[in-house]
Amino acid sequence: MNVISTYKYARISAFKAREVTREIQGLPVSAALDLLAFTPRKAALLVSKTLKSAIANAENNNNLRAESLVVREAVVGEGPTMKRFQPKARGSAGPIRKRTSHIRIIVTDEIAIETREPKKPSSRKKSAAPRSKSKSGKTAKPAAGEPAVETVVTETPEAAAPHAPAAAQEPPAAAETPEKE
Repeated sequence: MNVISTYKYARISAFKAREVTREIQGLPVSAALDLLAFTPRKAALLVSKTLKSAIANAENNNNLRAESLVVREAVVGEGPTMKRFQPKARGSAGPIRKRTSHIRIIVTDEIAIETREPKKPSSRKKSAAPRSKSKSGKTAKPAAGEPAVETVVTETPEAAAPHAPAAAQEPPAAAETPEKE
């Protein structure tokens, strides 16, 4: 069953709030609340408030358990913009747009809860300075006074065979046909 909660006229730009709502879509409710608690943005507080309202609606109105809920959809639409003006030089005025947005969250118990696999730690160690490659393909550490810059040296066909005859380097000509006069 889908349960909807809407926060209308939130005093934040929809563009800023969408960054946060994209992160919680498809997550279990508990993971989404944890993510929002540690996101250092104003939008995270507003989205968290809306998500908690959706959870409360599901528990009280529809007798659903919070552990089985998943965020199905989290959408932010633009609300009305309040237009104000700031006085500028020489009697002109600069517009100020105070944007609002409507945050809508849909939670459901119909989607199975899937956990994301944690990232595996890398087994190889990363060096402090990048290494440069020499002609032989081996890596060498930069000298103490040199900046650490990675350089890759490749050989061109001309450099590979500098003593080859000139005729061998030119592409073969097509068979000549006699011209009719």
